[in-house]
Amino acid sequence: MEEETLNIRTPITFDESIAHCEMHAHQPYASSTFNNSDEIRISVQHQDLCLLSSRSSLHVYGKLVKEDGSTAATNTTLINNGIFHLFDEIRYEMNGIEIDRNKNVGLTSLMKGYLSLTPGQRSLMDNAGWMQSDKLTDAAGYFDVSIPLSIILGFAEDYRKIVVNAKHEFILTRKKSDVNAIVQSAPEECKVVIQKLEWLIPYVKVSYRRKIELLKFVEKDAPIPMSFRTWELYEYPLLPTTSKHVWTVKTSSQLEKPGYVILGFQTGKKNNKNKNTSHFDHCNVKDVKLFLNSQCYLYGNLNLDIDRNQFALLYEMYLNFQATYYGKEPEPILRKSDFLVYGSLIVIDCSKQNESLKFGPVDWWGEKSSIKTLRSSLCKQSTTMEFIVDVQGFKKPSDEFVLKELSVIGVGSDFSEPATFLFQPPCSWGSLPVKYKCMNLWLQCNFHGIS
Repeated sequence: MEEETLNIRTPITFDESIAHCEMHAHQPYASSTFNNSDEIRISVQHQDLCLLSSRSSLHVYGKLVKEDGSTAATNTTLINNGIFHLFDEIRYEMNGIEIDRNKNVGLTSLMKGYLSLTPGQRSLMDNAGWMQSDKLTDAAGYFDVSIPLSIILGFAEDYRKIVVNAKHEFILTRKKSDVNAIVQSAPEECKVVIQKLEWLIPYVKVSYRRKIELLKFVEKDAPIPMSFRTWELYEYPLLPTTSKHVWTVKTSSQLEKPGYVILGFQTGKKNNKNKNTSHFDHCNVKDVKLFLNSQCYLYGNLNLDIDRNQFALLYEMYLNFQATYYGKEPEPILRKSDFLVYGSLIVIDCSKQNESLKFGPVDWWGEKSSIKTLRSSLCKQSTTMEFIVDVQGFKKPSDEFVLKELSVIGVGSDFSEPATFLFQPPCSWGSLPVKYKCMNLWLQCNFHGIS
């Protein structure tokens, strides 16, 4: 600090590596509809761009109306995080390869939001439909939200660099029913109509010096590592009426490992218009343990007794999530008085593991002090996984090579289903200008089959 104060010869520097950054809106195909069970695809076709996916957002505009669509629903409101409950699945693809996905978007983002969001993000939450008490729609039933992609997908949250020369696709699947997105004070037939949906993504224009450096790097055809954490949701439809129960959850393989496991309970809320599915129940849980391979997490017993206000250890586990997951001082969105009412989640940190062990089933062991409260409970587990993806273009052949047919396979993908393209007519690699040899855009412009 003293050296910085006394060094009066320090020159003034300006970071001009980014020449311009502008937000572009991309809509689905013209033939797309936004009805229940529809698949909605939004594509960025141009492959000569630098895109910043981590700063992108999803803009949704629509209306909550009665079944005939004539007037606004009077006895129905959208719940907290209700827009997320309209979609069953969200996928992010790059060059036709799936990078990240979020299944059961409403519950997954809800559990993650209770853990990750802070009080300083309340304005962001309100604009994204993540309100706690305010009504999302106006008197006429209209709603308008902008949802940052970083609170939906782990890729957008963790990978904060630009992506160069790639085709991007954002795929959303509407749920069969919107019943879990609403809560009613009196019986009423209604529906949620999405009138506009677009993907807002920043286009980054770099300086000439940085652009030359990027093109030289792309020409080397070197893989680009992209590490991020993703979230998966598992559901146990109906817990048995026993005081103790073990739930075995299958994990994939050595490609991923559980880092954090979050357990939540909901009683009689699924597909029930009279219950708010954005709230979790504590269900008088007494103790929980996680068995991962031969390792047991939570060495001691929790000995919870929520009826007698004994849940300090449970709230402390909730507090510690932000400190270990984000490496910062915890700023929880839920106070202790609100924790049991809205988001009574059980958070277990299992990120410290023995690397020599192979990953197998994850066993939950739980003890409940009240059997009656769990007869209609739905158990939900959200698990965060760590991923590393290598993105690589096609290998540059020799000048004598004649291109007739090309098969493209993503790194780590299934080799049984490559994407195959034919050149009409065959093209000599040596006859191509140098600038086309180092640009993936040439593939799109010079042979049939690429869309």
